[in-house]
Amino acid sequence: MIDFEKELKAILDDDPLNLLKVKSSASSVMSADNRLKDSFKEINQFIDENGHEPSKSRDINERKLFSRLKSLKESPEKAAMLLDLDKHNLLEGVEIPEPFIIETVEDVLASDPLGLLGGESEEGEVVDIFDLTNLPSQSRTLSDFVAKRKPCRDFDQYDGLFITVQQEIKENKRKLCDFTDKGEALVEGNYYILGGILLYLESIDICSPEKTIDGKRFRKDGRTRCIFENGTESNMLYRSLAKALYQGGKIVTQTEDQINKEFQENLGVIKEEDELAGYIYILKSLSKNAEIQSFQHLYKVGFSTTTVAKRIANAENEPTYLMSPVEIIAEYKAYNMNTQKFEGLLHRFLSDAWLDIKVADSKGRLHQPREWFIAPLNVINRAIELIVARQIQHYRYDALLKEIVAV
Repeated sequence: MIDFEKELKAILDDDPLNLLKVKSSASSVMSADNRLKDSFKEINQFIDENGHEPSKSRDINERKLFSRLKSLKESPEKAAMLLDLDKHNLLEGVEIPEPFIIETVEDVLASDPLGLLGGESEEGEVVDIFDLTNLPSQSRTLSDFVAKRKPCRDFDQYDGLFITVQQEIKENKRKLCDFTDKGEALVEGNYYILGGILLYLESIDICSPEKTIDGKRFRKDGRTRCIFENGTESNMLYRSLAKALYQGGKIVTQTEDQINKEFQENLGVIKEEDELAGYIYILKSLSKNAEIQSFQHLYKVGFSTTTVAKRIANAENEPTYLMSPVEIIAEYKAYNMNTQKFEGLLHRFLSDAWLDIKVADSKGRLHQPREWFIAPLNVINRAIELIVARQIQHYRYDALLKEIVAV
């Protein structure tokens, strides 16, 4: 029988150039465990400074810590990792699972509650993790995809664009985000990364629109023209490109200048065939109420089918406007737009900055306005631009930093 330990030692010892003696470098990337512990330390620090647990208050930071603590209490696995840091007994009562000690391969196979490593199928057949006969051949799929590419004869028109995009990625003007939208995020003129290669989606020719026949849904499809950084091009189907990107591809976000330009084009240039859907507005409260005045960067963001001036004419008598006059900060005409979807998307994006307050009407009945947010004006305008440019899914609002950051 081969003594593998002895053989390995002989290989390591026979290394006159010290090629196998590599000193590992410390990673500067914070692990998920460390992030979890740091987030719990923030909760401890809040209690040390305020003398009580974070509550569901109107203060955004405290409300965020409250939600975080609630989530930890509902996750025994996470709570188990934080017991050493729980100096305020915040996790008392959480049922901590018994640790499962893994020492052998048998232990690994035994610690498989979902049966992912083998077991019995729904049909009663024995499933073996080591049986590879039914696995699809990814190499064949990849070779079929590569075979569809051909040299791009006018690549000189695109070469400089790829160089510019690569430079913008290095300078963090563009971000790389996972492609998770299953094809709906495919946009002409955008850049993507497929198989480690940067590609430019030059055009989309949809010849089969999305439709439903006899209750069966057919997705839109057609040919695309994709220019690759290595000087090749492909006319693969729209759905095929989306599927390939969804299986590990990346989308390259637009630069801020591009997003601003598209925003101005979409909301500023009116064509004869365009249909006015309404008005996107940003309002500021002129309330004399001390509590309302204490909120910095408090704005109402919404949508109106009538002019904003007409919509706010009776603001001081409507709870949705905090029973006070308001000032119009910004107003945009919206054309050819699903207004409910736009407004809902904008509100979800700013949800961490939502103002939790109740206002009494003239009859003393309490109302809870839903469209007021505590966020800087530049953040709100930026969010609107990202939605118009169809890039919002690659960003989120950080209420602590009061900034929009890439996902």
